[in-house]
Amino acid sequence: MKIKILLILLLCTAFFKSDAIQSGRSGNPNPFPVRGFHLDLRIQAIPMPALKKLALQLSEGGINTLIMEWEGTYPFKDEPLIPNRYAYSRAEVKSFIAYCNGIKLDVIPLQQSFGHVEYILRNTKFKNLREDQKDYSQVNPIREEAAKKLFTTLYRDLISTHNSPYIHIGGDETYLLGHGEESKKKIKAVGIGRLYGDYIKMLCDVVVSLGKKPVLWADIALKYPEALKGLPKETIFVDWNYGWDINMFGDHQKLMQSGFEIWGAPAIRSHPDNYFLTQWEKHFKNITDFVPMTRKFGYKGIIMTSWSTSGLYSTVFESTRDISDLYAIRRVYPISGFNMLIAAFLKGIKQDEPLDYKSFINDYAKSRYGFDDNASKAFWNAISAVPFEITQGIPVNTNLSIQQLLDSTRIAGTVLSKLKPQKNAEEFEHYKLMTDIRIQYLSYQLIESRANADDMKEDSIKSLIQGLEALKSSSLDKKFADLNKDVMYPAEIVQEIEYRNARMNVLLARLKRIR
Repeated sequence: MKIKILLILLLCTAFFKSDAIQSGRSGNPNPFPVRGFHLDLRIQAIPMPALKKLALQLSEGGINTLIMEWEGTYPFKDEPLIPNRYAYSRAEVKSFIAYCNGIKLDVIPLQQSFGHVEYILRNTKFKNLREDQKDYSQVNPIREEAAKKLFTTLYRDLISTHNSPYIHIGGDETYLLGHGEESKKKIKAVGIGRLYGDYIKMLCDVVVSLGKKPVLWADIALKYPEALKGLPKETIFVDWNYGWDINMFGDHQKLMQSGFEIWGAPAIRSHPDNYFLTQWEKHFKNITDFVPMTRKFGYKGIIMTSWSTSGLYSTVFESTRDISDLYAIRRVYPISGFNMLIAAFLKGIKQDEPLDYKSFINDYAKSRYGFDDNASKAFWNAISAVPFEITQGIPVNTNLSIQQLLDSTRIAGTVLSKLKPQKNAEEFEHYKLMTDIRIQYLSYQLIESRANADDMKEDSIKSLIQGLEALKSSSLDKKFADLNKDVMYPAEIVQEIEYRNARMNVLLARLKRIR
């Protein structure tokens, strides 16, 4: 009898130990069967060696799922006009999927299929699918048969290289919903929720018919809950929340009561982040607040999103309808600068209690950079200082002037320059570079505000030109290129630098002409 009891105890111990290892925690099993990270490759394509390195980093941290928003970087075989100049080869994609499988990462392809499809609809081959002939961002949901044919082809191609049980069909931010005359007629007959829901149902049915489970963003279904009716039971919604009220898009309870599986999604890069601003504290608070909330709701997955752009594009037209090119409206600092936020997310999903982000930052600065308590505090105060955007020359959500923002950011830059990390010095350089870029940007904003002042006269132009020329920093551009050479292609780096400096260079050229 004693031997039997001992064997039972040993088996139980082994079972719970195994369960704890699989969950990545020493206590209760991880409540999130799907622990994911979303990669947005729309404007910052990552060379394959760096992509695999990032995948390994995430896998070792407890992530078991990648959602890949390939967009134009995916090499569609039967639609060769869709891939862009940074598209991977099919061999590279297959190699990446195989590598991820080897480190226990499920790779879910994300194929936008309603809104955010400028990169497809820009081609005249698909002009009859456009909701609007000048804004190419959205599919006309009335053209179901043509859309079904196109996206069935794209889904099948993705299935040929990916072995995930899921396909993410997008479905978010359909800003043009009900815009076209055909759509308006359907809205009059059945309502805007059914306009959205019928089209999404078609896409979900296609995915299910291909043996996969459809995944989509939840914002529009929250806004129009009638769109939930009739969707296949396999459908999964991703409730993305970057720090706002749970009912921002609509009645959250209706989604909770729908019976569909739900995943949650915070963010480490999102609006209003851009080249010149990262709202560090906002993202840490998002992890602190939303991860435990999704656990409380019983969500089956948690996906960290990381947006390289807002997904909105400015279009350059050759005529009133013919497009020459698309430019992303908002770009952010590359993924190389966000290891600390990634680490915070990985920690946050492994523990029962909410992340204490200030303690986490202090511990991270100590272990990662070898700082003491004072240096860790100085580091955090510097990178989180005056995190305010500027719109139309006006600082947003603050009474501080541009000059005051600039003065505070210069102090932050001085603090960072004096901190001497004992290890991982290259990673630390990203914070310094982001701050230097912000100093340059705020300095430009100050000059631009003077140029637009009511009392600006021609005799002030010389000093404005001198100020702008002093801001042009080849050393800043070189440092950006050096720090990001592994995570971006050379041509991308050149383009990023050009766009980041564009506004400054345009004003300088205009003022020089006047002089």
